[in-house]
Amino acid sequence: MDMKDIILIGAPMDAGKRRQGCRMGPDAYRVAGLQDALTDLGHTVNDRGNVRPEDVDVPEHSHLFSLPECIGWTQALSQAAQDSAPQGVPIFMGGDHALSMGTVAGMAAHAKQIGRPLFVLWLDAHSDFHTPNSTGSGNLHGTPVAYFTGQSGFDAFPPLPDVVPTDRVGMIGLRSVDPAERAELEQERAMLADMRSIDENGIKAPLMAFLDRVRAENGILHVSLDVDFLDPAIAPAVGTTVPGGATEREAHLAMELLHESGLVCSLDLVELNPFLDERGRTAKLMVDLAASLMGRRIFDRPTRSF
Repeated sequence: MDMKDIILIGAPMDAGKRRQGCRMGPDAYRVAGLQDALTDLGHTVNDRGNVRPEDVDVPEHSHLFSLPECIGWTQALSQAAQDSAPQGVPIFMGGDHALSMGTVAGMAAHAKQIGRPLFVLWLDAHSDFHTPNSTGSGNLHGTPVAYFTGQSGFDAFPPLPDVVPTDRVGMIGLRSVDPAERAELEQERAMLADMRSIDENGIKAPLMAFLDRVRAENGILHVSLDVDFLDPAIAPAVGTTVPGGATEREAHLAMELLHESGLVCSLDLVELNPFLDERGRTAKLMVDLAASLMGRRIFDRPTRSF
């Protein structure tokens, strides 16, 4: 197995939505043994602690929740990604999904620097393709894909170092997408695999097709894994549960295929709310999935005790 330098970066961001608890996510991953799981695979792992949002001179917004703090996180995480990507594989331990505005922007800057296109795999029940103008809730964790693909309405946010074109985004696990978001995404030619298509064709077919495209264009791949990609019966620690998500085996298969591709350059682990967990089972499952992505094989999986 190809040994990696893995850089753990905590992003205790809780500004992307009103329901609180994701700020506890980074420490839950630490307690669940993420560093040990990756070290046991032979990788070198460096935990750089938690990022803090930058101070920004932006007023609060009447509709958008915690806009200044979200902008501060975006700036700080973009810089953290740009600093760490040349040194290894950053794993961003979140934190709510608004953190991906910063992580993907930073990885896009890194990809531009090394002269390769960045692709993004979005493993999520939601497409997160609202803009600040279209979001009904005002929760910015529903907007990151629109931001890093260069949609309008993000004037208050830092300008993107490089846009990720929508046709370089693959979404797997969708099952709660607003009609306007779906229409826009289909028009923009994103790769969409909802749970019905996974029920009919399995998770391997759309993932391999997407990976073939990344490889054909000599791209690198950022993976953004939301807890609600998984079925809430196995991963209850998320405030945005949607029944009918990926099973444990489907999720592990996806991670194993991603590892075998050799294309993954960075990873987000997002929307873990330990306050809603049951004896840490969701955090442990997410750690197991990260280990599969970094090379743990099916018959090496440890016995779990709750």
